[in-house]
Amino acid sequence: MKIGSVELDNITVLAPLAGITNLPFRLLAKEAGCALVCSEMVSANGLIHGSKKSYELLASRPEEKPLSVQIFGSDPTIMAEAAVQVAASGADIIDINLGCPVKKVLKAGAGVALMQTPAKVEAIIQTVRKAVSIPVTIKMRTGWDASGSQALRIAEIAQDNGVDAVTLHPRTAAQGFGGKADWSLIATVKKHVSIPVIGNGDIVEIEDAIKMQAETGCDAVMIGRAAIGQPWIFSQVLALLKGDEASPPELAQRFEVMTRYLQDSITFFGEKRACRILRSHLGWFVKGLPFSSRFRESLTQISSQDEALTLINAYKEKLRSQTPEDVDGH
Repeated sequence: MKIGSVELDNITVLAPLAGITNLPFRLLAKEAGCALVCSEMVSANGLIHGSKKSYELLASRPEEKPLSVQIFGSDPTIMAEAAVQVAASGADIIDINLGCPVKKVLKAGAGVALMQTPAKVEAIIQTVRKAVSIPVTIKMRTGWDASGSQALRIAEIAQDNGVDAVTLHPRTAAQGFGGKADWSLIATVKKHVSIPVIGNGDIVEIEDAIKMQAETGCDAVMIGRAAIGQPWIFSQVLALLKGDEASPPELAQRFEVMTRYLQDSITFFGEKRACRILRSHLGWFVKGLPFSSRFRESLTQISSQDEALTLINAYKEKLRSQTPEDVDGH
């Protein structure tokens, strides 16, 4: 599959997730075989006004490429200026957010609020497309009602104005992240446009990724919340696509991934800040394992890498002392 000039190795894409898809997490997804990783959404206004926090979100490493950076905003000129900065930072793809349902974003007229004003969407796409030479994509929702008419209109505008691919999360603005995603709308959009369509929403089990592509004909599958704490989901999906068995990770692999995430986070954020973040994030990787709640509780006060490693190793040894029946299958 190609998105403009960017060729992807397979059909798996990591969704942009605020507070989650930072550089250390993206590296794990990429290592697991994810074809395209996406940044957290970056404020166009923040970039234009020199926000340190916004610039930090552009940090990348060669081994995660290709990288898509998602920007949000409502002013066409500012979005174009931000896109230029993103392209200059080394991103391979610029993604325009038309789907975020968070109140703060909606209040600023950005995210899914833009789907109510197709003319403004068109102006944003046109200015961004003219400003950069790298591929441009959009990520949108169903719209403000369940009919999907807004999604079809926006997909059409995107195609007509040089967008290289569209991602559809088929939930309405009001649904937020609740209810059920209407995959049939992905199929409708796919039939409606000739540019690549990426499906997103309700990929919970690895089989869901295969099912979504089979049911909708989408060109790629974007995985978001299901990848939190289990970046190996990408290698499992790829195994199924090849007709192989998608084996769950062995205990040793879980702990290797967790330890690498710890080390990369400390390298990227610095020890003090990383430990604050990791007090909740490290617990992602042990979901479903015996004594995991006790382990998560022990992490809530960590303040150094050594402290975190001591807790991780102690938990690993505790699990190793259990019978295989206690640990396998989780």
